[in-house]
Amino acid sequence: MDITKLIRKECKGFKPYVAGKPIETIKREMGLKSVIKLASNENPLGASKKALEAIKENLKEIFYYPDSNSYALKKGLSEHYRLGIGNIFTGAGGDEIIELIAKLFFNKEEEIVISRHSFIRYEMAAKLMGSKAVVVAMKDGFKHDLTAMAKACTEKTKAVFVTNPNNPTGTYNNKEELCKFLKDIPLNKAGLKPIVVLDEAYFEYASLEEDYPNGLDFLKENPNLIIFRTFSKIYGLAGLRVAYGFAGEEIVDYIERTRPPFNVNRLAQIGGAAAIEDKEQVAKSLELVREGKVYLYKEFKDLKIEYIKSAGNFILFNSSPYKGKEFFDALVREGVIIRAMD
Repeated sequence: MDITKLIRKECKGFKPYVAGKPIETIKREMGLKSVIKLASNENPLGASKKALEAIKENLKEIFYYPDSNSYALKKGLSEHYRLGIGNIFTGAGGDEIIELIAKLFFNKEEEIVISRHSFIRYEMAAKLMGSKAVVVAMKDGFKHDLTAMAKACTEKTKAVFVTNPNNPTGTYNNKEELCKFLKDIPLNKAGLKPIVVLDEAYFEYASLEEDYPNGLDFLKENPNLIIFRTFSKIYGLAGLRVAYGFAGEEIVDYIERTRPPFNVNRLAQIGGAAAIEDKEQVAKSLELVREGKVYLYKEFKDLKIEYIKSAGNFILFNSSPYKGKEFFDALVREGVIIRAMD
């Protein structure tokens, strides 16, 4: 029996997302006792202490299903951002949020506009739904060309993804650029503006930049806007897989209808609700990253290594004359895991 005949054509030849290798794997494969992982932009300070305390207090309750509506987490986010609960939704990490959006909006033969060198999961989500990903080149300096992205929208365009700041380049678009972009997007064949998905996974780190825009400032005037953020980075909860998003109440209502029940586990909800008010975690993390970037920028300059200034907690640099994979292999033998961006 040829099982492949039963598989959707969109899934044939579909390449899986290649995640950064975990520390345990490298230790086992390389015979190393000590490994430093820099590949997945995790917080070296570890998890929010407030989150850890809340999780420990609730460990005995894990035999209960979680609250399918994530009420306590949404309430905490609502109070923190001063936004109605009806404008907030949650997901099992940013990856699930991207898929929830794709399943809700994307149809076959429709187009999704993305920027080259942005997060690969946008294109993967489009392909999974049979939509076409229209890839727009970046501006000099590896920055999203929002003007070109707006011009790339056609009557077939269903959505545009903007990562701000962008991973892996670390670049960002300022408030003026984002405002103009939202106004310039043309109407599609339905007579509506396409959905704009603003990925702000590194929002807290980028907030150090004076002209970095807060997506929430644009939400009220742009009913086609969806914003999402995560607890994986600055709050150190990557292993719990918990993220959240903002949108108009009608969009949130449909996301709530179509998402899986119990998609955010009990401990993730508890940890997120505690972490969102952990100001000490945020302050220490921001200072550590600021100091780290100052140090690394100086070392890169001294070694004449080309790099891009980053608004995130990571730096993209040119490993020439070595290819990224060659440089990765050399460093991993020394017990340091980076991300090759060939």
